[in-house]
Amino acid sequence: MIAAPEIPSEFSFTQDTDTRFSSDTDFSEDIDGRSTTSAKGKGGKRGKKAAGEKGKGGKGAGRLNGHHQENGMENMMLFEVVKLGRSAMQSVVDDWIESYKLDRDVALLDLINFFIQCSGCKGVVSGEMFRNMQNSEIIRRMTEEFDEDSGDYPLTIAGPQWKKFKSSFCEFISVLVRQCQYSIIYDEYMMDTVISLLTGLSDSQVRAFRHTSTLAAMKLMTALVNVALNLSINMDNTQRQYEAERNKILAKRATDRLELLLQKRKELQENQDEIENMMNAIFKGVFVHRYRDAIAEIRAICIEEIGVWMKLYSDAFLNDSYLKYVGWTMHDKQGEVRLKCLTALQGLYYNRELNARLELFTSRFKDRIVSMTLDKEYDVAVQAIKLLTLVLNSTDEVLTPEDCESVYHLVYSAHRPVAIAAGEFLFKKLFSHREPEEEGAPKRKGRQSPTANLIKTTVFFFLESELHEHAAYLVDSLWECGPELLKDWECMISFLLDDPLPGEEAFTDRQETALIEIMLCTVRQAAECHPPVGRGTGKRVMTAKERKTQMDDKTRMTELFAVALPPLLVKYAIDSEKVTNLLQLPQYFDLEIYTTGRLEKHLESLLRQIREIVEKHTDTEVLEVCSKTYHSLCNEEFTIFNRVDIARSQLLDELVDKFNRLLEDFLQEGEEADEDDAYQVLSTLKRITAFHNAHDLSGWDLFTSNFKLLNTGIENGDMPEQIVIHSLQCTHYVILWNLAKSSEGSARKDDTVTLRKQMRAFCMMCQRYLTNVNTAVKEQAFIILCDLLLIFSHQMVSGGREHLEPLVYCSEDSLQSELLSFILNHVFIDQDDDTNSTDGQQDDEALKIEALHKRRNLLAAYCKLIIFCVVDMKTGADIFKQYMRYYNDYGDIIKETMSKTRQIDKIQCAKTLILSLQQLFNEMLSELGHGFDRSASSFCGIKELARRFSLTFGLDQVKTRDAIAMLHKDGIEFAFKDPSSQGEGGPPLNLAFLDILSEFSSKLMKQDKRTVHMYLERFMTFQMALQREDCWLPLISYRNSLQAGGDDDTMSVMSGYSSRGSSIRSKKIKSPAVTAGTSAAKRKLPEEESSSSEVWQQSMQTPVMLPSPHLTSTAMRDPKRGRDDSFMGVYPLPHDQQQAHQLPQHHQQTPQHIQSPMDYNSQVTWMLAQRQQEEARQQQERAMNYAKLRTNLQQAIRRGTGLMEEDEEPIVEDVMMSSEGRMDDLNEGMDFDTLDIDLPPSKNRRERSELKPDYFDPASIMDESVLGVSMF
Repeated sequence: MIAAPEIPSEFSFTQDTDTRFSSDTDFSEDIDGRSTTSAKGKGGKRGKKAAGEKGKGGKGAGRLNGHHQENGMENMMLFEVVKLGRSAMQSVVDDWIESYKLDRDVALLDLINFFIQCSGCKGVVSGEMFRNMQNSEIIRRMTEEFDEDSGDYPLTIAGPQWKKFKSSFCEFISVLVRQCQYSIIYDEYMMDTVISLLTGLSDSQVRAFRHTSTLAAMKLMTALVNVALNLSINMDNTQRQYEAERNKILAKRATDRLELLLQKRKELQENQDEIENMMNAIFKGVFVHRYRDAIAEIRAICIEEIGVWMKLYSDAFLNDSYLKYVGWTMHDKQGEVRLKCLTALQGLYYNRELNARLELFTSRFKDRIVSMTLDKEYDVAVQAIKLLTLVLNSTDEVLTPEDCESVYHLVYSAHRPVAIAAGEFLFKKLFSHREPEEEGAPKRKGRQSPTANLIKTTVFFFLESELHEHAAYLVDSLWECGPELLKDWECMISFLLDDPLPGEEAFTDRQETALIEIMLCTVRQAAECHPPVGRGTGKRVMTAKERKTQMDDKTRMTELFAVALPPLLVKYAIDSEKVTNLLQLPQYFDLEIYTTGRLEKHLESLLRQIREIVEKHTDTEVLEVCSKTYHSLCNEEFTIFNRVDIARSQLLDELVDKFNRLLEDFLQEGEEADEDDAYQVLSTLKRITAFHNAHDLSGWDLFTSNFKLLNTGIENGDMPEQIVIHSLQCTHYVILWNLAKSSEGSARKDDTVTLRKQMRAFCMMCQRYLTNVNTAVKEQAFIILCDLLLIFSHQMVSGGREHLEPLVYCSEDSLQSELLSFILNHVFIDQDDDTNSTDGQQDDEALKIEALHKRRNLLAAYCKLIIFCVVDMKTGADIFKQYMRYYNDYGDIIKETMSKTRQIDKIQCAKTLILSLQQLFNEMLSELGHGFDRSASSFCGIKELARRFSLTFGLDQVKTRDAIAMLHKDGIEFAFKDPSSQGEGGPPLNLAFLDILSEFSSKLMKQDKRTVHMYLERFMTFQMALQREDCWLPLISYRNSLQAGGDDDTMSVMSGYSSRGSSIRSKKIKSPAVTAGTSAAKRKLPEEESSSSEVWQQSMQTPVMLPSPHLTSTAMRDPKRGRDDSFMGVYPLPHDQQQAHQLPQHHQQTPQHIQSPMDYNSQVTWMLAQRQQEEARQQQERAMNYAKLRTNLQQAIRRGTGLMEEDEEPIVEDVMMSSEGRMDDLNEGMDFDTLDIDLPPSKNRRERSELKPDYFDPASIMDESVLGVSMF
């Protein structure tokens, strides 16, 4: 590749103010005496005045600095005019052009200041700077005057005004070039100056300069591309006129016209060369370096604009030399930049005339585009799919079947925009070819409709995708692109009811099941007009047109299925899966159609079929759907209510009578009851339970019979499992329906008393069933108990329901204990231990997932009791301690429970967390003994759990201050609770727990660390502080963690050493005796407190924000004693050792100003102070190094485990880049086909040798796979 030549960034601003400018005008094909030519620069060609460059008039009459003196806008600079946006941009540019004609230096100075001020710089380029300084010097001066405290500048400031400013800024540049395109841009002064300035600013280390100038340069380039395009069109027209004139016979040929055309073509070519020089300068001076800038916004601007250039002027820019930049940048690490690449390419692939020029690019980067359909940024994935759809429209041969299949499965994506884009791709690929209809022929319906084959294709695709439970997602994905296909219910019904045509293959049973499921999903989508569950984007207000479409669809579907549903139920009455889907259709009907359409006989047929299905089936899912269908049809708003209600009551009467009769016989038979009797009781109980879920059956008194059945099961112990489960569920529904009546206030006092007795008796019954031998029965009893305890808790009286207070039920300790034991025994178990879900089929992953889902529901039910304070929060300790071991299975549930309990009571939550750690510690001691190795895996696991508990407290230490302090208090008391069995000289039995507790030290505030440290010393003896054996290391490390960053002496030294105001504070000298005495008093421990709790309460009165002490040196604080580095004690030394004195700091720094010699004591004191400062500095460095090492280690562990934490990502500063480096890594071996023409030579130009080199590492932005790889 030919290296880009250096672009001079310094243009001298010549002071020739007598330059004449010819007017701007457009070119016309008719040049007979009326055509004008383009003027070029000083003393150049002249023509008519353009609209944008009118005559000079007077010397700036009515204008100042190029702008109108009206509407209070006198003396306003160009930046202020554009910022306010009150004037039309056309008039603003015209004013500037008039000013440029009067004095081009003044106008250019205003334009230069415009770009400087648009960058947010407060500096102003003066006329002297403009005349005497080079661009690099001006930029350096402006950089010095830039406000470094604020990172905002006009392009990044939020708000509608600044958002409008950005569009106005871009519009100004576009209009400026458009208005100057016929003369001024060719004067070798204005454009040279602007391009030089923008190139220099784009090299700046200041982000604001670089961002603003890059945007300006790219918009300037776009405007020049438009000018070049116009010139190209005019050149073609002129050449065509010339050829036409020259081909005339000699007698009719106009020689003068030929000469005019030749002259015009020559001038157009010269103008074209000038524009090419300018574009080449901008491209090589700005784009080539800024498209890989460290700032994503700048890279996005470059890619967006090059897409515009290739689309506007494809003859010049749509080639591989420019396309490769877009291809490379598709590997950018920022989604914003990748998105701009895809949108730029969409504009190219949309025009089929350009497809031939994109073949090489497509073959090279097709795989990358396909892989971007799985981009982590959903917006990028959507645009990648849309781009592939455009590629598919251009040619079917480019994308392989594997490429298409990678897009097909995205129709099942949970992200709706991705799914819709994939649905459009699928529709274009599979459904775009339909049979053409003959004109004048009657419209075909049913199996012969044009969409019949497409419906078959949909069914086949759904089955082949092997995601049979996601039909709703498939329908939603195709809904916007193929509504006619999905709403052809007549054809679907015909496929299910009619016989196949001659030669047509009939649907298989599996295909019919899939078609019914798809049909149900289309009906639901048309009736509800919102996406399925899991893909919703929030509630959206429908437009009037959408509401009308919804009503029309509901009317049409009701008219069709009201007639077709009964025969469909007759045909598939035995198939549970098909019946379940078909019975859901009436839930979306417009029930008024039964009356207005005179379809009552079809309603009777439907009710008859539903009754027969209830009598035939015992599957719970089918029965529940029948119950919901009755509930939907029993709507009092419609006239069909009485008819449906009578049918429902008759069915329920028969079911309840049958159940009571069968139950009585079954209980009388006792142990002699056979399986047929048990099956009859179970099937009837299933039907009643399913209906009781959606219908109030309190009038049939089902509580008595079910309670009697449950009591018999407890006494005999041989009741069938399913009978007990459904009886528990049915009794639960009875209580809930009675509670609903009481909540509405319609129940009598006697009914409330009865409900209270029934509820308490039923809770006791469920508690008894917790000890049942059958796991399924115990799980059902547990779920119902948790629901009842939550519903009848103290919170039921809130919201003005005080009359329900007699129903409040508080669980006893024995019940809480049984519930907790159930969780520990049935939830926190290994997968292979779950005997209820294996039954010799441990290899079946589906069963394992189902069993895990069931256990998660059990844990969630119990955690709700903790969150709503139904059970004691301390019981959560047994749950929290399982956080690490069962993180993959229940980590989200436990973490959410911790978060909710912390919102309720921070201190109690902290006590629960430390209690869970104490329980694990005790379990470890019972297993390993007190002489365990602290490197054991069990101990390290407890420490890691403590670390994760610590992370859940977040970064706001003020909010969690009391909770963290209480956690340390409980931990310290636990560590010293049990004395050593070796006597007073041995460590306490739980001393190693301090090593675990140190994980929470970083969450303490500095002043609280000192308080906790004082509380710790209440439990210590003087001998403990002197111990250095391995068994005392937990105490030493814990004390170090409390002193790190919290030692007032060390912090005061560092503060006085590094603070800017230390020289001022050092003048405030206290008496050494007073200072030392005060320090000793502060260091003295309290001795008269009666108990450790009193000390804690007193010490916890430390204010949140302590005032910074005014210190002059370490001698005025209690200096650190000379001791071994490992000794971290805080015990006071004798008072006479604290009488050190130190001179003020400014005396230390400037000894030549000392008027009298220091005495010996002062010198010693000064030397000690210097040594103490050095020791403090070293200790601070060690603490910082340790903190960095610990942070890196924790981040490495976190990356290794992949666990989700609430850690904040580090804030990384933007790395500024310059553009002196020449893309050697990317462009090696590449061949530029760009316009390799530099700007025309000018006076006083020099190389940009003063600009900083480019230190950019391409690997920080793009994948390594794209670097250094030749594209073509």
